[in-house]
Amino acid sequence: MFELPAFSRFAKKYERDQVIITEFEPGDSFYLIQSGNVQLVKCVNGQKKNLDILKPGEFFGEMAILDNSPRSATCVAAGPVQCLEFNKANFEILITGNPQIALILLKLFCKRIYDQKRRFKILVISDLQARIADVFCMFDEMTPAANPNDKQRRFNLTIQDIAHWAGLSIETTRDEVNRFATSHKIEIFDNNIIVNNILDMKRIVDTRTVIRQ
Repeated sequence: MFELPAFSRFAKKYERDQVIITEFEPGDSFYLIQSGNVQLVKCVNGQKKNLDILKPGEFFGEMAILDNSPRSATCVAAGPVQCLEFNKANFEILITGNPQIALILLKLFCKRIYDQKRRFKILVISDLQARIADVFCMFDEMTPAANPNDKQRRFNLTIQDIAHWAGLSIETTRDEVNRFATSHKIEIFDNNIIVNNILDMKRIVDTRTVIRQ
């Protein structure tokens, strides 16, 4: 839908390493990525942390529209990027005249806000096993089991997916996931992972979680 010619007037292009928005600065616009990837960077205790790579179809900067808050992170083009830029004025016109688009954006906003807050909760856990266990817990929250009495879960996750959500390298993630497999807490397949008892993961998170200061 956002590829329609009607949206072409909102398009902005950025080159590699170009800063699109800067953390802590005020803003009055948000962006939806049409092509390319955007690196999400946040300052934590004086150090820059790479939080995420946003891909086409995702958006950022939405809180400036929703509650006038300053930018919560810096967003940098990871290569050539094209975004749709919406400010408060054209955003209000857009959703007033297009209720279907308004509903789509509302759903995207809700999911984006949840994903950001949930991932930040994972990233501040210092214990690596607890951090990965919390990734499993997050996916359990997103896709509840049909039978709540069944404690086994099958997640369509790869090592790369877990590394992304846990903010770890693929090598470190593979080592930690293999530790879970060795202790028979999980079973690893090509495109999915079986957690034999999701309550084990919740216990690990509860007992090992130390928030990084």
